[in-house]
Amino acid sequence: MIGKLKDTFKRRPVLMRKIIVSPAIFEKFPDFVCGIIIVKDIQIAQKNKRIKKPLNKIIEQRKVEGQDLINHPYIQAWDEAHRRFASDPEHYLPSLKSLLARIMVGGGLPFINSVVTLFNYISLKYLIPCGGDDIKKISGNLCLDFATGEENFIGLGSKELEHPYKGEVIYYDDQSKQIMCRRWNWRNAEFSKISDDSKEIVINVDGIGDIPTSVIIEARDELADLLQEHCNARLTTDLLTGQNQQIVLPD
Repeated sequence: MIGKLKDTFKRRPVLMRKIIVSPAIFEKFPDFVCGIIIVKDIQIAQKNKRIKKPLNKIIEQRKVEGQDLINHPYIQAWDEAHRRFASDPEHYLPSLKSLLARIMVGGGLPFINSVVTLFNYISLKYLIPCGGDDIKKISGNLCLDFATGEENFIGLGSKELEHPYKGEVIYYDDQSKQIMCRRWNWRNAEFSKISDDSKEIVINVDGIGDIPTSVIIEARDELADLLQEHCNARLTTDLLTGQNQQIVLPD
């Protein structure tokens, strides 16, 4: 009997979690690419002057460029993508546009932690969206897809439960149905945020439209190098495209 139980356990399949972009997303947005960084271990700090310095430098550079940035093809590409799933990019600002809006009114960016600060630096340097989530807080696959409208969302810093509209592009946990980010790259969730004690995280660097894949790869690789240098990160990188729509998360 014991031998049979052992055989049963041996035959039981190991469930592997994945990062998945729905085929429906690529059908509507065939030029979408997503640079992926999978971090297995990391040391996240609340302060790091070596990181803050280059961030402040790129903030000042973008301030000098001013309103001309609004017409940059990379920003226009994401505005157009948002309109295509019926989201108004002037009201629900894509993440990069939101960053630029904050610094253009004369403000800086708070140092939340070393990882978030590096996200902001890469976003502003390359003018592309960049974000991440704590894998340990996600129970299923990490999926980018069109919402049914039944998924759940509590925004960063909020306690109010919301639901997306049907057809909205969301990044969500396909087991718990909790949304990690609404309107593709508009607002992140509270539950999967990267905190000081996060150890395993997934980072995405997104491109679409006129944004070359080479830029996404360059930005992804620079961010990976910075995470290794400043946060002692142990990581791997990958790329999601129409030809590579899923990535298995390592054990």
